[in-house]
Amino acid sequence: MRRRDVPFFRPAIGDGEIAAVVECLRSGWLTTGPRVHAFEAAFAGAIGGGVSAVAVTSATAALHLGLEAMGIGPGDEVVVPTLTFTATAEVVRYVGARPVFVDIDPETLGVGPAQIAPALTERTRAIMPVHFGGRSCDMTALRALADRTGLRILGDAAHAFPAGHRGRPIGRCGADATAFSFYANKTMTTGEGGMLVTADPAIATRARTMRLHGIDRDVFDRFHRPQGGWGYDVVAPGFKYNMTDIAAALGLVQLERAAAFLADRARLARLYDEALRDLPVALPPGPSPGDDHAWHLYVIRLTDDARMSRDAFMEAMRARGVACSMHYRPLHQMTVWQPFCAGRHFPHADDYAARGVSLPLFMGMTDDEQAYVVDVVRDVLTR
Repeated sequence: MRRRDVPFFRPAIGDGEIAAVVECLRSGWLTTGPRVHAFEAAFAGAIGGGVSAVAVTSATAALHLGLEAMGIGPGDEVVVPTLTFTATAEVVRYVGARPVFVDIDPETLGVGPAQIAPALTERTRAIMPVHFGGRSCDMTALRALADRTGLRILGDAAHAFPAGHRGRPIGRCGADATAFSFYANKTMTTGEGGMLVTADPAIATRARTMRLHGIDRDVFDRFHRPQGGWGYDVVAPGFKYNMTDIAAALGLVQLERAAAFLADRARLARLYDEALRDLPVALPPGPSPGDDHAWHLYVIRLTDDARMSRDAFMEAMRARGVACSMHYRPLHQMTVWQPFCAGRHFPHADDYAARGVSLPLFMGMTDDEQAYVVDVVRDVLTR
């Protein structure tokens, strides 16, 4: 086969995004202003159910603001799956609380009551389900658990726009607040950026205040509202997490394309399923009945029949021009989090970590690119 190079990801930026950013640059207003407000309104409308959306610099910022607004602090515990990016756990430390790591479900790669309930103590204040790869956790069961135990739920949906659970979008299907990511390789992008979504007015109000130094009015409000004026008050020691209008201009156009992006990724995932099902790999879990998968990642797991290690497989793919990745090395294997995991075991996450590979899957991936990836996977595993 003729060698070609296929990236792990390539952003889908078109003329509409470029024009929107140029228009913003020419407008004279670059920081948080009318485009951020419009983006928040549009994103809240996409989630529906009367939620509020607070635009910030990253999903990490959204998670931090969510925990802070829920009053989580020193002496509290927050349950976090070990299979996630480090940001999910680090924000727990930002507020002085302790992350309690739990193993994953070996079939879904997510977490549910079976994983979370045994980790609860009298100090547990919140749980942070991660919708891994774009597949929804069972939010109905997790909401029931939280209601029985008096816990808050902060959803990590960095992979999961526009996923859904039982007919309702992630963001209004059981969590008290949910964080989304618009990082460059996510299902839609603002370059860097995130959104905190909640139906709780107290959480939304606190997050809006704390995202910009604890100031009670944003700059655009102070200088462009008829009832404005320069005055403001600082009501809390806040953070610098506000999104720029430049990023929001990009996000508004990307949001309009989100349905088409999802259709493209779902089509690619189906083609991978059909092409790889006879190989010595476990295919990624599909959505539960009634759910919608965002297909941010397409993760295969090598089986024992593959007769090669995951690392050897990835190196062979790289040598043939296909960029793969691994999402993620579980947090309990990371130096900084090991002291929080002493004496505990995570067999399912460890098994996943030894076998998991993320194949290229992105909006605009051509049929020829995907066919080449499939050919290389087959060659590597069957030679």
